[in-house]
Amino acid sequence: MSPHPDPAPGRLAVTPDTPLDQVVQAVREWVAQAVPEEWVEAGRRGGPSAVREVRTRAAYEAWYPVFGRSGLVVPTWPVAYGGLDLAADAARRIDQELAPFNLGRLNPLGLNLAAPALMGHGTEDQRRRFLPPIVANHEVWCQLFSEPGAGSDLASLATRAEPDGDQWLVTGQKVWTTWAHRSDWAVLLARTDADVAKRRGLTYFLIDLHQPGVDIRPLRHMGGDAEFNQVFLDRARVPDGQRVGPVGQGWTVANATLSGERQMVSGSGSGGVDRIGGSGVGHLIRLAGHAGRAGAGAHPLGRQRIAGLLAEERIREWTNLRVRMARGAGRPAGPESSVGKVHQGELNQRIQLAATDALGPAATAWAADPDGPADYASGLPHEVRGMLRSRANTIEGGTTEVNKNILGERVLGLPREPDPFAGVAWREVPRS
Repeated sequence: MSPHPDPAPGRLAVTPDTPLDQVVQAVREWVAQAVPEEWVEAGRRGGPSAVREVRTRAAYEAWYPVFGRSGLVVPTWPVAYGGLDLAADAARRIDQELAPFNLGRLNPLGLNLAAPALMGHGTEDQRRRFLPPIVANHEVWCQLFSEPGAGSDLASLATRAEPDGDQWLVTGQKVWTTWAHRSDWAVLLARTDADVAKRRGLTYFLIDLHQPGVDIRPLRHMGGDAEFNQVFLDRARVPDGQRVGPVGQGWTVANATLSGERQMVSGSGSGGVDRIGGSGVGHLIRLAGHAGRAGAGAHPLGRQRIAGLLAEERIREWTNLRVRMARGAGRPAGPESSVGKVHQGELNQRIQLAATDALGPAATAWAADPDGPADYASGLPHEVRGMLRSRANTIEGGTTEVNKNILGERVLGLPREPDPFAGVAWREVPRS
């Protein structure tokens, strides 16, 4: 059957004053009308895992604009931006109703990186122009922040933006840009003044990637996939109307994006990317049971290990939900988002290592699919691929070390690390 209902329903007819039970009923009616019957039946029978068995990625992407039009993707956002203007408790109930059907949010970098900056620092025209296409996944976004010489010390970046009438010309190199090869737009941090301290000379832009002067080159990682990219900018143009915040105050705007990024990769309950690298503890339990490595009474230490991981994953989910609900209530994601990021990165690595251990010898012996791609990674078991990918978890979204500094300085109130170049003009600071 076609994944598109006919006619496709539009936005839910609810308002901030609609009683919660009526909001829930409206969601149930929308599911019955808008979500393909096969997906609904699978979700009611076996939850998200059953839905994944009957639904392809392509089918979900084709159907997704229906979800976007409903307002259910971002129910707490204003209607003008693609939401329903509902309170956090209503959004929580909506997520509970939709959970069995595995209606994940596409365009996570748009929703979690670009949107916080636009909400907090953009103009009304910018919000109305860019937020609805993000919600509908009509325009896919990435982040142009990190550079070969500016990773953990992001504020030292060297990509420059020079004024040219009512536009800016951007030249430089960005690296480790997730999904740039699939994206239409990017949030961009560039240097507009080299004669002031590094954080004061940055400006935040929204850049169209489909233009001359933008060269995107994928980077293949050890798991075999190419989700990261280098991006070379050679006098790429950005209209001044796509500058977010005042000139020279990009660092303040960028912090909204960085907080959103840390929350996005904080794992279950974060509302962003649930897990980057492998499956969760539920899959580990099924895998261990099938392999006989956690059978009744056989390996009590193995069972204890899995139980501990399950408890940590549940605690992580509850903590993320508290942060997410605070954001839904209008409070910006602050340094507390680093708590989830620090914990989730290391936790996911331990989960993926436990999964490869449950595989036994199969984790080190595999053969490439003769009908698949001609590279070593084509034959990797899912668990091994997840383990390899998870090694990046303590680096992406800000390294664990940087996030611990944020927690120490901005949450615990500890003194900042000494900086001998504080207040020195960027062009006079030594760089690698």
